[in-house]
Amino acid sequence: MLKTLTLRAALAASTALVSATSSFAQDLDFDDSAYLGELVLGESKRDVATETAIPTTTIDAAEIQDRQAGTIAELIDSVPGVNLVNGSTAAGSGINIRGFGANETFGTDQKVLIQIDGATKGSEELYRIGSQLYTDPYLYREIEVLRGTIGSFEFGSGVFGGVVRLETINASDLTQGEIGTRLRQTLQASSNGNGLVSSTTLAWQPTENAEFLANYTYRKLDVREDGDGNEINPEGGDIGDPSWLVKGKFTFGEALDQSLTISYSETEQDSRDVPYDTFGTADFGNVDRTITNKVAIARYNWNPADKSWLNLTAELTHSDEEVISQAIDRTLDPFTLPLLDADNRYETTTLRLKNEALFNTGRLDHTLRTGVEWIKRERQDATAGSAPGGDKDVFAIYAVDEIQIGDAWTVTPAVRYESQTITPDAATGLAGQEFDSDALMGGLALRYAFANGIAVFGSASYTENLPIIDDLFNSTLINQTEKGTTYEIGVSYEGDSIFSDGDTLALKLNYYDLALRDLTTYRSFAPGNSIVEVDRQGYELEASYSMANGIYVDFNGHISDGTSTTEGGIVADWRQNPADNLRLTLGKKINKSIDLSWELEAAKRYDRDATDISPGYGVHNIRATFLPQQGVFEGTEVRVSLENVLDKQYTPRLSTRAATGRNLTVSVSKVF
Repeated sequence: MLKTLTLRAALAASTALVSATSSFAQDLDFDDSAYLGELVLGESKRDVATETAIPTTTIDAAEIQDRQAGTIAELIDSVPGVNLVNGSTAAGSGINIRGFGANETFGTDQKVLIQIDGATKGSEELYRIGSQLYTDPYLYREIEVLRGTIGSFEFGSGVFGGVVRLETINASDLTQGEIGTRLRQTLQASSNGNGLVSSTTLAWQPTENAEFLANYTYRKLDVREDGDGNEINPEGGDIGDPSWLVKGKFTFGEALDQSLTISYSETEQDSRDVPYDTFGTADFGNVDRTITNKVAIARYNWNPADKSWLNLTAELTHSDEEVISQAIDRTLDPFTLPLLDADNRYETTTLRLKNEALFNTGRLDHTLRTGVEWIKRERQDATAGSAPGGDKDVFAIYAVDEIQIGDAWTVTPAVRYESQTITPDAATGLAGQEFDSDALMGGLALRYAFANGIAVFGSASYTENLPIIDDLFNSTLINQTEKGTTYEIGVSYEGDSIFSDGDTLALKLNYYDLALRDLTTYRSFAPGNSIVEVDRQGYELEASYSMANGIYVDFNGHISDGTSTTEGGIVADWRQNPADNLRLTLGKKINKSIDLSWELEAAKRYDRDATDISPGYGVHNIRATFLPQQGVFEGTEVRVSLENVLDKQYTPRLSTRAATGRNLTVSVSKVF
C-alpha cells in the first residue's frame, strides 16, 4: 500500500511539474540576446557521429549535468555497448564495453582503457575490488567513449573493449573568455540513500591570455535500497567522497599560438567496516578501506597559424591510485589476512610528444597524427600473492593518417609499435630478472559518403595486450601476449527537412566481429578450464531525430552474442556476454529554457545458458531542466530527475547486486 501511495505521489508530482513548468514557460518573455546558457531548439540531447567510421560517442557538459550521475560509470552506461558491473557506489561500479572490462572477479581485465586528460588510469587485476576510476562527474566537461579497437591506437595497446577519455572542466567554460571572475555553486540531493552533493567552482580570468580554475566537490551517499526496499550494500555502504581540481592555462607567443596547461585533481573515499569483496559474491571478511586517486598533468601546445603541418603537443602526466585495506578481524587465516591487509598502489607516469599535420599530396588531403610515448608504471608490493610489485617501462610510437579523397572517400590507416620491460620488486624473489616483450599493431578504416547523406564504412584492426605485472609468478603468462582482431562494417545517414521543415535525422548502424586468442586473463585453478579464446559479434545502433518546434527522439541499442573456448577445447557462452538492450528518449524543449524528457531503459532476458539466467526489465526515467537566465534567476539552472519511476526490482546482467530503486534527484546551480 505504501509503495502504491509513493508511486502515485511521485507521478502526481511529476505531472504537476511538467504541467506547471510548461505553462510557466509559455508565459515568460525571454530576452534571447541576454541569454547565457540556453537550450537549442531543434537539437537532440546527444549527437550521432555519422562523419566517421570510428564507433564513438561523446557526452557533453549539458548531458553530464542533466544525468546527475553519482559515478562516471553510471554516466556512460547510456552509450551502446557499455554495461556496468554494479553501479551504486564508486568502489563497486566497473565499466564493461562489448563484453570486456570489469567482471565478477576483477575491476578490470585491461581490455578497456581509461584516460583523464591524457593520464592513463586503472589497475591491472585488483582482486574483488570493483573499479579504479575513483573520481566525480562534476569535475568533467566532456567524456568520449571509443568502442572497439580501430580508434584506440593513439591511446594504447590491447584495447579490445574500448577507450573512455575524460576531459576536465576549464575556467573559460564559465568565463566564456571574458576578463573577470565567475563562481558556480551547485547543490544536489537524492532521495534514495539520502545523497547530498555540493560542488563549488571558481573561475578567474585576469587577462585574455590567462585563466585559472578551482573546484571542490563533496558527495555523500548512505546505503541505497532496491525496488523491493532491500539495502543494496547494507554493511558499511555509506560513502563520503571529497574531490577537488585546480587548473591553469597560459596562452603566449607573438601570435598567441602557444599555450601551457597545468592541472591537478584528487578524489578520496573513506569507508569503515565494509566487506572486502565489493561485488558481494564471497565473504572474505570486512576491512577499513581508504581510496585515493590523484592526477597531475602539464601540457604544452604550439600551433602556428602559418604552419599547417605543425600542431605540436608535449604532455607529462602522472596518475597515482592507492587502495589501502586493513582487516577488521586480525585472526583470519594466513591466506586471507594478507589479501585483506594490503596496500595496492599504482603510479603511472607518461611523457608524450604528438603532432597533427595537415597537408596535401595531389588530390589527397591528409590529417596525420603521430606520437611517441614513454610510460613508467610502478606497482607497489602489496604483500599479497595476487598483487606482486614491480615496474613496467614502455616505449610506444604511433601514426594515424586520415586521408580525404575528394568528397566521398576517407581512408584511415593506423599503426602502433610498443615495447616494454617488466622488472620485479625484490620482495617477489625475482630480483635481477627482466621480462621483455613488444608488438606491432594497426588497422585500416574506410568510409564512402554518398551525396544524399548516406555513408557506408568498414574497418579491420589488430592489437596485442602485452604481459602485466600481475603475472610475474607465472613463467608462461609473463612471456605471452594476448592477441585480438576486429572487423566492423556499417552504414550511417544524416539529413534535414525530411518529414517537416527544419527537422534533422541522424543514425548509425555498426556490426562488429572480434576474435581474441592466447588469452592470459581468465585463468582457472582446474587444469584445462582456463579460457584461451573469445569470439563475439554484435550490432550497435544510434539514432536521433529532432524537430524545429523542440520535440526530439534519441535511441540507441546493442545486440550481441559470443562464445569462449577453454584450453580443453570446451566451447560455451562467453560469461561476460551483456544482455541485448535499448534506450529510448522522448523529449520536448520549450522556449529555449526548458527541457522535459522521458527515457526508457530496457534489456532482454538472457537465458542462452541454463545456468546463467538474467531476467529482462524495463525502467522508466523522467527529467526536467529549467534554465531561466533572466532577472533574479539569471545564471540559475534547476534539474529534476525521477529514475526508476515504477520502483522496478531488477538486477542488470553482469551485475552482482540489485539496481537502485526509485530515486528522485534535484539539483540547483547558480553562476555569480
